[in-house]
Amino acid sequence: MAVLSEGNSESRSDTEASRANEKRALAVAGGAHALHDGYTDLIYVMLPIWQAEFGLAYAQIGALRGLFSGTMAGFQIPSGLLAERLGAARVLACGTALAGLGYCLAGASTGLGVLLIALFLSGLGASTQHPLASALVARAFSGRRSLKALGTYNFAGDIGKMTVPALATLLIALMPWRPSLAVLGLMGVAAAVAVFVLIPRFPPETAEHAKQGATAATGADSRFGFSMLLAIGMLDSATRMAFLTFLPFVLTAKGASLQGIGLALTFVFAGGAAGKLVCAFIGARIGVIPTVLLTESLTAVAILALLPLPLEPAYALLPLIGIALNGTSSVLYGSVPVLVSAEKRARAFSIFYTGTIGSGALAPVLYGFVGDAFGVTTTLIVVACVVLLTLPLALALRPRLPADLR
Repeated sequence: MAVLSEGNSESRSDTEASRANEKRALAVAGGAHALHDGYTDLIYVMLPIWQAEFGLAYAQIGALRGLFSGTMAGFQIPSGLLAERLGAARVLACGTALAGLGYCLAGASTGLGVLLIALFLSGLGASTQHPLASALVARAFSGRRSLKALGTYNFAGDIGKMTVPALATLLIALMPWRPSLAVLGLMGVAAAVAVFVLIPRFPPETAEHAKQGATAATGADSRFGFSMLLAIGMLDSATRMAFLTFLPFVLTAKGASLQGIGLALTFVFAGGAAGKLVCAFIGARIGVIPTVLLTESLTAVAILALLPLPLEPAYALLPLIGIALNGTSSVLYGSVPVLVSAEKRARAFSIFYTGTIGSGALAPVLYGFVGDAFGVTTTLIVVACVVLLTLPLALALRPRLPADLR
């Protein structure tokens, strides 16, 4: 009896430790996601200020934004590879600190050259977050619980996109922009310390354990399955960025004012934040593929329905479009861990994020040529039709997923 009691006590202790690690992993990953995504969108607040301060042309303004996002996208794969050698805790903490120090340097910049260096450094630091924080959540949670956890992590990024730029606006109202950026940058340094201290140190997964996990998931280490997932993610991201690019022009044609366009984008972003969280839970209940089929079909139908609507009904439809546009991403990210073995998760997430961010950056340019040739309305019809290509890809992916996620 004493032996049984001791065994039960050890089992309870292990369970409590596992739950504590899950909470810490999700808290660290969600906090890092909120801060890094907030830094990414902080640039939108600063661009008009930098233009007035340094006398920048529009091409130079575009270069500032492109440098940050391009650096962030381009170095995600190296970040994943570096984490395999040095450990996720060190790389994620150093990346968070570097992202913050980049903004501190931006606050001390005296010209475009220093500002470009600052944004390059900040983008380099930001490149560590998506692959490593996602892999951390996937390591802590498994199966359907991983979908819910990654959806919560995804939602945290949208919270950061809203709060960090808002905090910057408040600080700039109270003090000059240079010390404001210094305060925001030092937040990143403090967060880096918290990441390094609080991140759970999971024991390395042995090859045998990884093999067992791969056997349990029929799609694990499936190059075809991962390729299908990546293709769906790239089409989904391209659709989202193209729609957001051309939405203001559609609304202007309907008679929307500048303030009305801002309100419309708020509706879309609010719906998108809710969609990332809600669709992750829907995916955990009905499966990944049914959720993708639902959200992508709804995206196409809603975009086509938006075009002939008058302005006021169009506003009412935008939150639903936001839910559909962003909801797919949560179940897609949550499917990455089951298509690769445990030791390759960080690398797989880095490839996935590089592909989706890259396609999102390229899509407005490609669809822009369609817009120049045929007009905005035709462009959005094409966007709605192209997103339907995800449906056969999702059906092709289905057999590669574990039965409980199909």
